[in-house]
Amino acid sequence: MFGASAPVIVWAGRGAGVFATACLLYAGAALVGNGSRLVRRDRTFTLGRADVPRILAIAAFGSVIAPSLLIFGLHRAGALTGSLLLNLEAVFTVILAVLIRREVIGGRVWLAVTLMASGGAALSLDAAARGTGGVLGAVAVIGATLAWAIDNNLTQPLSERHPFDVVAAKAPLGAAVTCALALILGEPWPALRFSLALLLCGALANGVSLALYILAQRRIGAARTGSVFALAPFIGALAAWAAGERAFGTWALVALALFVIGVALHLTEQGRLTHHHVAVTHEHLHRHDDGHHTHFHDPPLVGEHSHVHDHAELDHDHADLDHAHDGDHAHADHAH
Repeated sequence: MFGASAPVIVWAGRGAGVFATACLLYAGAALVGNGSRLVRRDRTFTLGRADVPRILAIAAFGSVIAPSLLIFGLHRAGALTGSLLLNLEAVFTVILAVLIRREVIGGRVWLAVTLMASGGAALSLDAAARGTGGVLGAVAVIGATLAWAIDNNLTQPLSERHPFDVVAAKAPLGAAVTCALALILGEPWPALRFSLALLLCGALANGVSLALYILAQRRIGAARTGSVFALAPFIGALAAWAAGERAFGTWALVALALFVIGVALHLTEQGRLTHHHVAVTHEHLHRHDDGHHTHFHDPPLVGEHSHVHDHAELDHDHADLDHAHDGDHAHADHAH
């Protein structure tokens, strides 16, 4: 859903202001985030006062800075080039996850990161061959991927909250700030049918997609979620190609090959980790089929739920990709 949004933004946002377009995208996401509570069985809001500073930070990076840079860049670099450059979000997410969150990444993934970063450089050369506008657009999209990578790593500690609650808190802030900027700057707004298209695009690409992304972070951590998410740019590039965009030079073909190899390395990472969990008492969203939560309820509970629970001391092993840095795999709680 996120990958397919790039060509939609270029089509529906043509002639509209950058902040006006971003406002409509995140207004759509806000509708999804808050509307989800109307159909959920458990309508308890899982974010607390202590989460406010983090929500403000992820809204600034993920709902204001990143989409504004992306929209600015897409209208200059094109949907096809811009989509492929979004692969760099995975690169920055992995690097920040290692540096900030100390996630464990193997040599295979570092090779993938290197290849994908080289692909970004090749795409920048391709954009330079098409004039200064393309270079400026490429730089803006790269800036957007860095902002979203910061957002991804800031969001990971919230992955134990209900994902639509994070959307419900983050998206309205982004919509409000970008709307205010659009009005202050006197930006033009798109026609009604394009506005509706952007609202729908935001609901799916920045609302539902974000909720699914947060669920993935809970399961496999920020770095590996970013790796799998690197498939999204290829969807956007394919959609742009199908829509008739053919601005694809030699360097772009080189970049495409590097991105394909890099993503393949990410997705085929193998290996198992053996580690030790100390006894701990905490509260977070969990399931009873994840190998960690074996306590019982009467009557039984199915699916995700949250309450204070105890973990006994445990030694076990599982695949690398199942090893998320979540409430049950924080480095303070276990050793490899």
